[in-house]
Amino acid sequence: MGAAKAKPFLKWAGGKRQLLRQIERYFPTTLKNGVIERYVEPFVGSGAVFLHVVQNYPVKEFFIADINLELILAYRTVQRDVQNLMIELARLEERYLPLTETKRKEFYYRLRAAYNAERRQIDYAVYEASWIRRTAQLIFLNRTCYNGLFRVNSRGEFNVPFGRYANPTICDRRNLLAVSHILQHATVHGGHYTDCAAVIDDRTLVYFDPPYRPLSATANFTAYSAHEFDDRSQLELAEFFKQLDGRGAYLLLSNSDPRSVDPEDDFLEVAYRSFPIERVQARRRINSRASKRGPISELLIRNYAVAQAQTD
Repeated sequence: MGAAKAKPFLKWAGGKRQLLRQIERYFPTTLKNGVIERYVEPFVGSGAVFLHVVQNYPVKEFFIADINLELILAYRTVQRDVQNLMIELARLEERYLPLTETKRKEFYYRLRAAYNAERRQIDYAVYEASWIRRTAQLIFLNRTCYNGLFRVNSRGEFNVPFGRYANPTICDRRNLLAVSHILQHATVHGGHYTDCAAVIDDRTLVYFDPPYRPLSATANFTAYSAHEFDDRSQLELAEFFKQLDGRGAYLLLSNSDPRSVDPEDDFLEVAYRSFPIERVQARRRINSRASKRGPISELLIRNYAVAQAQTD
């Protein structure tokens, strides 16, 4: 049996697994022929696009980053000590799965409280053994919480309620090993997206997947970290995009399509008016009502031409 194809080890609101094939149609042709030597993803999230590029294109260097330090801690733990992480996850799985739903709910909230209480004791800059337990707790919470979300409040505390899953996979050994193998070839950075500028040149593909601009006042789900990403932040990102364009880097960016809700809302189209903008069909996944999770368009913004064959 061949090696397993790596997929995201965390569920993530806004994750791109469902859109991979559509996004891939707009990759630059230079990604296939080896001209692009480095791939950079400053808002890595669950890493679906990163993992796809690693496993399908001849890129030599990978740089992934995120401002969410809990997420980066998890990536670095999978990268450095996946064996002990799997041991810890197996222990959680063995304790949790035999429980009744009532006992599972109690277990979940006890572990969530411990996870939040211990946050102040974690050194996010220096790897240490405590990262293994914390990453295991994060994966457990992600696999057993409501709707598979990662969401924090203004204090940075994980606040997603319990989810009722009959048989959640808490320790996916095969996939964790596959992801860990891939991460041996990547630089993992915790910090602001502009930190990536130091490694970007004209042989770099940068894929931006920032917190999406809300489509309505009640759709403001950007709480992947305690840092707000408002309209001012969106415009600052657009300026950074333009700066990197001046370097000759290949740039691709995803965001919401405001016209899906308001045909007059051209905020993002104005912000990126110098660049080609495509619309792709996605599906809402984080609405609490299943009836509200239907198809919706998203924007793909790029700074390069693509072959006609890719867009047919």
